[in-house]
Amino acid sequence: MRYALKTICVMALLLIAGCDDKQSAFAALGPVSARITFLTWIMFIGAALITVLICVLMFISIAGPADWRHKLTGEKSIIWGGIVFPVVTLSALLIYGFLILKAGGTWVRAENPVHISVIGEQWWWRVIYRHDDGHTTESANELRIPAGRPIEIELSTADVIHSFWIPAYAGKIDMIPGRINTLHFVADKPGIVSGQCAEYCGGAHALMSFYTVAMTPSDYDAWLVKERSNAAPALAGEGKQIFLSSGCGGCHTVRGTPADGKIGPDLTHVGSRQSLGAGILPNTTEGFAKWVSQHKIIKPENLMPPFDFFSESELQSLSLYLNSLE
Repeated sequence: MRYALKTICVMALLLIAGCDDKQSAFAALGPVSARITFLTWIMFIGAALITVLICVLMFISIAGPADWRHKLTGEKSIIWGGIVFPVVTLSALLIYGFLILKAGGTWVRAENPVHISVIGEQWWWRVIYRHDDGHTTESANELRIPAGRPIEIELSTADVIHSFWIPAYAGKIDMIPGRINTLHFVADKPGIVSGQCAEYCGGAHALMSFYTVAMTPSDYDAWLVKERSNAAPALAGEGKQIFLSSGCGGCHTVRGTPADGKIGPDLTHVGSRQSLGAGILPNTTEGFAKWVSQHKIIKPENLMPPFDFFSESELQSLSLYLNSLE
């Protein structure tokens, strides 16, 4: 009895934890997610009513009056209850689902959307902002969008199958090798929510998350101007020299410096992001130091080479430099 009670309590806590607005399928912070949530509640309620009906029929078949039990075993009951009812109910739900979601949310397409490309990597996100002048700006592991404007995200993968999911704004879309899928949504208001890779993609799959920051249109435009600019760190000096001399620039780009690597995340403005390591560490000087020195422990199987040879002072200088890249 105690074991069953503990199990129920643990399940209840897990369900409650899943209701956090930052990564909840019930947050409904945009029109696409609102429609998905509405359909979900309809299916939950319908499933509950059908479950109650089945329980009542089972009780009648076991302990009900003899004439009722006889009717339940009749040919008409089997045809209507076992064939007609499921076919009609499931067909109605299917048609209603297509109508309410408008075949996956394509109804949200509009003129002048914000164009962003996201490429799934093992195990991080390459984010590319596409500008009206044809140029692009690359970032990583974080999405910035203007609230109230339609967002169009082209989704692809550099390796295996991933799945891009921002529960608060839209349903998940798979990222399949050799194919580009498109996600459309709108954020109702400014705020910060989190997303996750929703398709198992290897050992560090569970550690492949990201933040989406919805901003007012004016704040977004100002941020985008800053994001397009080269790095202007408040602290360079020794930390910059360590970064360049240690080979970090072979994999990472910091615009405005000789570092122009394309293998790993772009670090030009990494100090301004919400997190490190694809949503798993706070963006602080201590967070940078921990990631550089312990990333193989924090995120096993990630493809970054080990950097465990720095002295404490070198690690501190490097971390200060990276944190100043805002």
